[in-house]
Amino acid sequence: MEETFLQCLFFVSLLQCCSTNQARLTVSPSRSQFFKGESVSLICEDDSSAGWTLRRNTTRQQRTQCETDWGRQAGSSCIISYMFIEDSGVYWCESREGSTSNSITITVVSGGAVILQSPVLPVREGHDVSLHCQTKRPPSKLPADFYKDGSLIRTEPTGHMTIHHVTKSDEGLYNCHISSHGESPPSWIYVTEKPATTPGPSTTSSSPPSSSPPSSEFLSSTLQYVLLSVARVCVLVLFLVFSVLLVRRQREKKSEADVAVDFTDSDIKLSHQQQQ
Repeated sequence: MEETFLQCLFFVSLLQCCSTNQARLTVSPSRSQFFKGESVSLICEDDSSAGWTLRRNTTRQQRTQCETDWGRQAGSSCIISYMFIEDSGVYWCESREGSTSNSITITVVSGGAVILQSPVLPVREGHDVSLHCQTKRPPSKLPADFYKDGSLIRTEPTGHMTIHHVTKSDEGLYNCHISSHGESPPSWIYVTEKPATTPGPSTTSSSPPSSSPPSSEFLSSTLQYVLLSVARVCVLVLFLVFSVLLVRRQREKKSEADVAVDFTDSDIKLSHQQQQ
């Protein structure tokens, strides 16, 4: 019974350490730049019951969670009804076990009158990307200059630009400018590679982007790698510990059996001598 209990405990610990359930953070409306006073909903999408909590890092606060200081919890969503400049920062979902989701950088514009509407989540290679240079007040369809990594791409008469069939070379820092209105903050657009099993011509560029991605995404990826490594070490240590316990318990039972046999033999000999 004790060996069965130890084995069950080992497998339960194995499942807890190596769980790969991971949430996906989305934003509604789906963009990373907002004007002061707008509202936003951040959703931790997950099918399991891991108990995900939305957290953020800003210039003033670190790892604070929704409904503690800055948001209102509504199921799996966190709603910020009125955004301030202080709400600019990095947002992510975190489970009770310490697992993390993708992170999203949100920028709140106060003094400026222009924002760039761009994909807030990574874009798959081969897909189209739409960018829109939006003003705080109408009209919103004005001629706009679009920039990538500080260099002018082109000018669009309606403030709307589409990049067709994006590749890794399209990844970078984008912003826009509207004459007499101002310039938007920059936003990083991520491009993910196609899966190796996906058929199609291999015409995508594998050259690295000209700029490094924000440190928040790098730290998030590094944290996930560290957590996975720790989980593997945890499994190995648990396996070794329980193996030692099982071997030791078996030896103790064998020793107890040997001692019992010796005592039985001694009692038989003593009884026989007394009878003689």
